[in-house]
Amino acid sequence: MTTALLSQTRFVTDYVVVQQGSPGSGAQRVGALRWRHGRTGRLEIGHDLDLATVSDARMVAELDGLVQRGVLEGRQQFEDAATGVILTCADDAGDCWRAFYANSLRELSAGRSPFAPIHRRALSLISGSSLLEVGCCFGFFALQAAAGHCADVYACDISAGAVRLLDEAARQRTSNVQVDCGDALALPYPDDFVDTVTLIHLLEHLPGGADLAIAEALRVARGRVVIAVPYEQVASAHFGHHHTLTPLTLARWAETAGQPDALTFSDHGGWLVLSADHNGR
Repeated sequence: MTTALLSQTRFVTDYVVVQQGSPGSGAQRVGALRWRHGRTGRLEIGHDLDLATVSDARMVAELDGLVQRGVLEGRQQFEDAATGVILTCADDAGDCWRAFYANSLRELSAGRSPFAPIHRRALSLISGSSLLEVGCCFGFFALQAAAGHCADVYACDISAGAVRLLDEAARQRTSNVQVDCGDALALPYPDDFVDTVTLIHLLEHLPGGADLAIAEALRVARGRVVIAVPYEQVASAHFGHHHTLTPLTLARWAETAGQPDALTFSDHGGWLVLSADHNGR
């Protein structure tokens, strides 16, 4: 946890200083970003994004340029930089978040986001009319599911900040997404709560307890649990990934869940689809 200070279009934390335009003399340019190491030891980042261009895919792609050069390191610094880029696109923080959500959802709908095929596949695997997205982060998938795929959509995340942002975005869109703060290892929902539970690019973020998170999802689901994970050569620390996962990992999870013959396949990463009918209740 870091302390953040936002003053118009300048965002300051213990790790980064982010602003529109150049951060000062000696800054090096990488894509739409410019960077330098400041006198206080913070990484100073300037950017050219605004309300028309800020989005999840664009922001991640630009910051990844700094990661690849070894300039931006670790989850906290990456998250601070990402938040800073979003919040310094305009003077009003509310305008920044509204533009970020609108642009990101348009990217996903148009297929311009790297996550678009993952979300399309996950939407195709929903069974029934109710859904819970566990580890929703910004909640783009839940918002898409609520737009014509499911009558009742729930989303939860352990981050209270992410929950607040999604709740506000859902209300602005009059979307039927109901948002809760909750831990994947102890979901705040009763047994057989929804038809489908999704764990989309969540389990690689857990230091441990993936089997427990899957068991919790199976407890809450009436019909199906859908799991998606990235396949990486090295776990992306800046995204908060703790493990590299493989098809063997999915097979082990399926066996632990008592479903060794569960559906597994690859499509922009790995997928495991479990039946909640095997809960033994």
